[in-house]
Amino acid sequence: MTSYVALIRGIGPGDPRKSNESLRGVLEGLGLDRVRSVLASGNVVFESGSRSPAKLADRIEAAWPEELGFSALTVVRSRAQIAALLDAEPFGDAAHGKASYQLVTFFRTALRSAPTPPEGLAGVEVVGIVDGALCTIHDTTLTGGPEVMKWIDQTYEKQTTSRTPLTLRKILAKMDA
Repeated sequence: MTSYVALIRGIGPGDPRKSNESLRGVLEGLGLDRVRSVLASGNVVFESGSRSPAKLADRIEAAWPEELGFSALTVVRSRAQIAALLDAEPFGDAAHGKASYQLVTFFRTALRSAPTPPEGLAGVEVVGIVDGALCTIHDTTLTGGPEVMKWIDQTYEKQTTSRTPLTLRKILAKMDA
């Protein structure tokens, strides 16, 4: 069995259809094993005998409207992929904070080339791409977080979901528990 995480876009507390319990119920209904939530923001870890994260993402994403009545982009990554991304240390020794807010943006299809932030979006640095995920760091005291997310959403037509390295470490810890 391989340990995976489903990274689900647009999940937050407040909508009972998108509660951790509801999300876990859908994955359990699909026959996935050891289903567990991480935080209340669309991170569900599980195990499967499947070797294809893309096929798992297709199955899970198709289940949201059928089971819970909403659509949500879903990206699936293996434990090995999350560990390798964190081990690559794309942000170097920069501390995560307001002046150096680190963000990893995931895509269903691996990103091949890094975008250039638009002029006028100060304090944003594209660090690079690790395993198809876009790594950015920005100074929220100059840009605010929403401006960076708006740029990413507009550039990729909301076909992304983002997490901080801090959240990815929590996901990895849950996978190892």
